[in-house]
Amino acid sequence: MRICSITFIAALALHALSAQAHGIWFAQRADRLALVYGDGAEDLDLVKRLPKINSVGGVGGDGQAVAVTLEPEGRVPFVSMANKPLIVTATMNNGLWSKSPDGTWHGKGKDEVTNARTSGLYLKYASHLVALPGGPVAPVQNMALQIVPISAKFPRHKDEVLTVRVLFEGKPLPGAKVWQDIVTDPDGNPLVADKEGRVTLPVRNQGLNVLAAEHESAPMDSGKADMTHHFATLSFILEHAPE
Repeated sequence: MRICSITFIAALALHALSAQAHGIWFAQRADRLALVYGDGAEDLDLVKRLPKINSVGGVGGDGQAVAVTLEPEGRVPFVSMANKPLIVTATMNNGLWSKSPDGTWHGKGKDEVTNARTSGLYLKYASHLVALPGGPVAPVQNMALQIVPISAKFPRHKDEVLTVRVLFEGKPLPGAKVWQDIVTDPDGNPLVADKEGRVTLPVRNQGLNVLAAEHESAPMDSGKADMTHHFATLSFILEHAPE
């Protein structure tokens, strides 16, 4: 009985932790580009969470902003590509979350959770390269945390090397943690950015790749949270060989 209880509690804690590791990213669904919310292969219902999506945008071929909208269908919102963006972006405010002493997460500030072990405001960011660039990519506007490709030549095949820079509020973020792919290897060990916020890594997949970075900053309201947690993704697709 005691072993079962310990296992059950550990499982709850692991589930709760993974709930806070969730991110948003763009991926192909039914031959269309969709905005996904989840962790690893897990896709959760983002349509019911759409009120938490703060913004969706795009960058056109001339580098200027273009309008992008989401079209909800079932559990998945699809991206309208009518304005032909080369980059699409989204931001999400997942709200306040606090962990109670028993390891359970609650969607509340620490002022509403007695003796909270930890608490934070969880913000998510996503950018997607609709078309692979020839070289470095300019940062997008109005995204606090982002992963920006800076390689002179963007990879076309898996295992080719890609260098990215992590920016926080427009400045390089030294020591940022960067994951190679949170869909195919969500529990992999992160790489650590250098003093210029740069990380060099081999591209993992000949298909969808979803890099991720995270950062903790000071709380916006110290009475409700211990920190602000930022989680950003960069996704792109390497084409497979002709059939």
